[in-house]
Amino acid sequence: MIHNKLVRNKIPEIIAESGRKCKTKVLSDKDYVFELERKLSEEVHEYKLDKNPDELCDVLEVVYALAEARGMSVEELEAKRLAKRERRGGFDEKIYLIETDE
Repeated sequence: MIHNKLVRNKIPEIIAESGRKCKTKVLSDKDYVFELERKLSEEVHEYKLDKNPDELCDVLEVVYALAEARGMSVEELEAKRLAKRERRGGFDEKIYLIETDE
């Protein structure tokens, strides 16, 4: 079976433990970021299909990996998120913008 996708670190080990074999490679930094971005779309799509909280965890895992791949720690990402929330607010008030005047 052909997969051609980024997987979590322990997936090859899990496959081997099940008695199967797999072929893997380690990506270059450039290809890693590209595949993380593809993986983000995949995980968001999976969440939208079944609304499973595990899929939200996968989305976060990919977001954290993307931040680190772009040179930002998870703590720095969270600090930026909180600063932006302070400046622009969150989404908890459920505000839906219909239109603005020109």
